[in-house]
Amino acid sequence: MLHDLSLYIVGRLLLAAFLGGLVGLERSLRHKPAGLRTMMLIAVGSTLYTIISYEAAGSFGGDHTRIAAQIIPGIGFIGAGVVIRDAGSVTGITSAATIFIMASVGMAVGAGLPITAVFTTLLLLTALEILGNFEDRFGLRTRGMSFLLMMPAETSLIEQIHKIVLQDIGIRVQRWKTQATPNGTTVEFDTEVSVRQERDLLARLEALRVPCEARSTKA
Repeated sequence: MLHDLSLYIVGRLLLAAFLGGLVGLERSLRHKPAGLRTMMLIAVGSTLYTIISYEAAGSFGGDHTRIAAQIIPGIGFIGAGVVIRDAGSVTGITSAATIFIMASVGMAVGAGLPITAVFTTLLLLTALEILGNFEDRFGLRTRGMSFLLMMPAETSLIEQIHKIVLQDIGIRVQRWKTQATPNGTTVEFDTEVSVRQERDLLARLEALRVPCEARSTKA
């Protein structure tokens, strides 16, 4: 009987690792701070603590949920670690929420509710992937970007670009820096843009033959 119980526990841990790996892979492909290993460890850890909570209470007495209940406040510290406030914006909220849900998935596996755990994981992947693409397509989500424009000397494009950014596209600039260099003039600015705004801006700059380097400022 002890052998059967051990196999049952191992099966739960493997299921938790698989579900955590699915979500973690999606996070890693999107280059988010809490990726494959993090999600797997959270799911497996939550599962194991839930199992220990139940088995320890059964063997030594006490509340079967006492240890498992500490997962909830404990996972909050990890979630808080991926939330970043910078330049008036907050990032990492989705990653923190994903961590919170993965802990609940692990607890469901540990409590012997595999169907609930699998269904919740599918809902989570739907929210992250399908709804995430929907937000990108319709410009409902913004991300922090830094743009560096390089223009030749004696250029009159700076005012035109300023108008395109602020008025035509309606981008809210957080930092704008113009600097003269031996090879011309550089303009650098940080902003929060949607995918649609980013594509529009890059297309307009390409039409003006203005070289541009764009990079994400958030992980």
